[in-house]
Amino acid sequence: MYAVIETGGKQYHVEVGTELAVELLDVEPGQEITLDRVLLVADGDEAAIGRPLVAGAVVSATVLRADRADKVISFKYKPKARRRVKKGHRQEQTILRITDVTLNGKSAAATEELAAEARKTERERLAEAAATQAAADATLAATLATKAAAAQAAEAPADATKKPARSRAAGTAEPAAKTGKPAAKAGKPAAKAAGTGKPAASAGKPAADAKPAARRPRAAKKED
Repeated sequence: MYAVIETGGKQYHVEVGTELAVELLDVEPGQEITLDRVLLVADGDEAAIGRPLVAGAVVSATVLRADRADKVISFKYKPKARRRVKKGHRQEQTILRITDVTLNGKSAAATEELAAEARKTERERLAEAAATQAAADATLAATLATKAAAAQAAEAPADATKKPARSRAAGTAEPAAKTGKPAAKAGKPAAKAAGTGKPAASAGKPAADAKPAARRPRAAKKED
């Protein structure tokens, strides 16, 4: 339900909960006022048009505060006369909040409250349904976890029997690896014996020591 009201020489389209700024009224903040100059009231497909006012229609409002509108600049100019006049103006106004629109005993605020209660009831119903579904999901998850644990417990003995066989196979492979190491060690002396590097170097040392013995006879010949 909405209405068209007149105040301060201006018309306003209002609903329940609308905040509007009107021309300055002689009221105090927090005061409840009634706007009886209602030009039109519409409720769904039905509308009541006043001539000029709607009989039995009343709009209630709460005064929020007194305020001032945005500044308006007034500038006057006369050419070739060096006349410039600039003025600013902020209109005084009152801020209202519409609390109810009534027509022939039917209140828009009461209708809004009933609709809000219906929406709240619907939300509560949906919340309860969601809680029930969550509890069912938790129960199903617990059941699946129990079944998975039982399946793992049933598979555990089979795994225990397989582990010794794997350890034996690994034990048979280890001696083969150990027997291969001595063969590699035995091959090193054979390589040393077959090679001519290190033994040749060791055999050449006595030949170098024999050179002084060959020089001594020459010295004896010179003395003769």
